[in-house]
Amino acid sequence: MEMKFKRNFCIVAHIDHGKSTLSDRLIQKSKIIDERKMKNQILDNMDIERERGITIKSQAVTIPYHASDGNDYELNFVDTPGHVDFSYEVSRAIASCEGALLLIDASQGVESQTVSNMYMALEQDLTIVPVINKIDLPSADIPSVRTQIDKELGLDDSQTQLVSAKTGEGIDALFEAIVNYFPAPQGDENAPLQALIFDCHYDPYRGVIVHVRVKNGKIKAGDTILMMSNGSSYKAEQVGIFKIDYEPVDFLCAGDVGYIIAGIKTVSDVRVGDTVTLAEKAADSPLAGFKDVKPVVYSSIYPMDSNEYDELKASLEKLKLNDASLVYEKDNSIALGNGFRCGFLGLLHLEIVQERLERDYDQAIIFTAPSVRYKVRLTDGSDIFVDNPSEYPQGRLQSAEEPYIKASIITPATYLGSLMELCKTKRGEQTNMTYLDEKRVELIYEMPLSEVLFDFYDKLKSYSRGYASLDYEVIGYRPTQLVKVDILLNSKPVDALSFLAFKENAVDRARKVCERLKDEISHQQFKVAIQGAIGGQIIARETVSAFRKDVLAKCYGGDITRKRKLLEKQKEGKKRMKMFGEVELPQSAFLAVLKEREE
Repeated sequence: MEMKFKRNFCIVAHIDHGKSTLSDRLIQKSKIIDERKMKNQILDNMDIERERGITIKSQAVTIPYHASDGNDYELNFVDTPGHVDFSYEVSRAIASCEGALLLIDASQGVESQTVSNMYMALEQDLTIVPVINKIDLPSADIPSVRTQIDKELGLDDSQTQLVSAKTGEGIDALFEAIVNYFPAPQGDENAPLQALIFDCHYDPYRGVIVHVRVKNGKIKAGDTILMMSNGSSYKAEQVGIFKIDYEPVDFLCAGDVGYIIAGIKTVSDVRVGDTVTLAEKAADSPLAGFKDVKPVVYSSIYPMDSNEYDELKASLEKLKLNDASLVYEKDNSIALGNGFRCGFLGLLHLEIVQERLERDYDQAIIFTAPSVRYKVRLTDGSDIFVDNPSEYPQGRLQSAEEPYIKASIITPATYLGSLMELCKTKRGEQTNMTYLDEKRVELIYEMPLSEVLFDFYDKLKSYSRGYASLDYEVIGYRPTQLVKVDILLNSKPVDALSFLAFKENAVDRARKVCERLKDEISHQQFKVAIQGAIGGQIIARETVSAFRKDVLAKCYGGDITRKRKLLEKQKEGKKRMKMFGEVELPQSAFLAVLKEREE
C-alpha cells in the first residue's frame, strides 16, 4: 500500500477516560475479528490488566478502513496506559506515531494526566485531535469541556470529535477525522533500513519478538538484521503486522508498524530504543532512541528459596524486555541471601512487577520496604547517593537531601479543604492555586517524594470520593534530616527490615513496624524483644511473651521454698536459652511490614 494511504496514531488520556473501550469500538467497526471472539478490553491481554480494569502495556494493532473518498486506508494505532506510573510506556508509543487522539471524559473534563500526555505528544511534533468521550452519560457537560479544550489546552476546538465509545455513537465521523487530520508517515523505501524498536516481548518457542516502527527502507523474511547498539546480527524468520494476533506479511516498509521474529534467544542483545538495520546495507547512523528512564522508588527482591536465584535472574531479564522502565542490579542481604536491587517508576509499578513475576514467571519472591534515593554529603566533603539502608554512612554523615516533587492536583472545589490538610500533613508547601472554572480547582504543591510513596494516592482518592487527579514530576533535591532506623530482634539487627526515614517520622514508623512484627512472630520458650533503634538509642519496643511450662504441676503442698527453687531453676534456664536462642523470622513478617507502610 502507498505511504499516503497509511496513518499511524495513538490514543492518550487520563485514567478511566475510555481509551481501551474506544480501541474496542475501532476494532469492532473494522471487522478484523469475528463478532463471536470480540470481548471488552480486547487489547488488554494480561489477566492482571483485565482484573484491575487498567492498561499496563501499550498494544499496537493494524486495521483497514474504506474512506468516503473511495480510497482504502491502513490505520496503525496504539492503545496506551493512563496511569502516571506507566508514562514511560506512553512516551514510547508516541514515538511510533504521527498523530494522537486526546481523549477527554465528557463528565470529568480535562485532568492532570490529560495535560501531561498532551505535552508529551507535542514534544514529538504529533498532530493532536481532541475527542470528547462518554457523551451518552447523564452528567456529560459538553460545552464546559469544549471551553476547557480551548482555554486550558489551547487546541483547535473546530477539530473536536464527539463520541461514545460505549454505544459506538460518532465512531464513523472519528474514522474520517483520523484520515483527514492526521498526516501520512514520511520516509524513503529505497534508503538503508532504519527501524526503531519501541517494544518487545519474550516467547518461549520463538525467542524475542521485536516490535518496530520502520522509518526508512524495507525488510522481508530471510534478510539478515543488525542491532546498531551492540552489532549482533540475526536472520529474520518472519515479519508481520498486529491484527490482534500476529499476521505475517511479505515485507515491512517505511511508515509501517510491525514485528520481526528472528529466533533471538539472547535476551540481552535486544534493547528498546535501539535501531534495526540490514547487515548487507547498513544505515549510517541510528535513530534517536528514548530518554533513559529515571526510577523514583527502590526496593530489593529476593527469592524465597535462595537456590532459585538463577531462575529469578532469568525471569527479570525477560520481564525487562517487556517493561523497559524496570532497572535492576545485584544485591545481597545477611537475612535473605542474594537478590536484586530494583528501581521503579512508582508504587503501582512495583506492585505490577511483583504480580507479573509471581504469575507470569512463577517466582516465589520477597520485596523489601520501598525507599527513595537520597543525596548524602559525607564528613570528607564527597557526595554519594543512597537508596539502600545497608549503604547508610553511619557516623560519616554531614548532611542529606531528599527528592522533592511538584504535584499538580485537580479537584472539585468541594474537597479543597480536606486535600489541603492532607498535603500539609505530608510536609507539602502550596505554591499555587488556580480556579479552572466555577467547579474545579488546580492545586500545585511541592512535597517530599518519600511522603507521597506510601498512602498519599489512596488517601487523595478517598478524601475526594475518586474525583481528584494527581500528576507529579521530580523537581530536584532539598535538605532533610535523614536517619537510619534498625529493627532488632533480641538485640540482633535484621538488615532486611531496616529503613531510612525523616527524623520526625522515625519514631512513629518504627513503632508501627514493631507492632506488626509482634503479630507475626510466634511465641518462644523465652521473651523476644522487638526494638526499633537509631544508632544506640532505642525508640520503639514490643515484647513477644514466652511460653511458660508449669514446673509446679507435680509439686503438691510442701514448703514454699521448694516451689521457689523450681521457679528459680526455670528462670536460669530461660536466661541461658535467651543467650543462645535463635528467633526464626517467618516470610510473612517481611510482607506484613511492607503492607503496614502502604496502608
